[in-house]
Amino acid sequence: MGTTNPVDPGRRDNATHGYISAKDSYLKRLKRIEGQSRGLQRMVEEEKYCIDILTQISAMTKALQAVAMGLLEDHLSHCVVDAAATGGAESDAKIREATEAIRRLVNS
Repeated sequence: MGTTNPVDPGRRDNATHGYISAKDSYLKRLKRIEGQSRGLQRMVEEEKYCIDILTQISAMTKALQAVAMGLLEDHLSHCVVDAAATGGAESDAKIREATEAIRRLVNS
């Protein structure tokens, strides 16, 4: 099922992660977000109208949230489901890990 991660012994390094099948899509979306970030910097440098900058920040935030939700869904349907099928401590750890990730997303 993977090798133990030397930095975090409770974490497994799997040959594939849940998002691998959509890796190109995630990279494309993240590059688009990177472009939005550069655009925001340019808007501030050019002293654009505050509301226009805030509108772009909102769009960038929504784009990041969409990536996060996709990754979370992939993690739940791949990593957590696999661990749940195995059962035991790894299953409990994956569920706690997912719960903490959801908590961070909700609180951000």
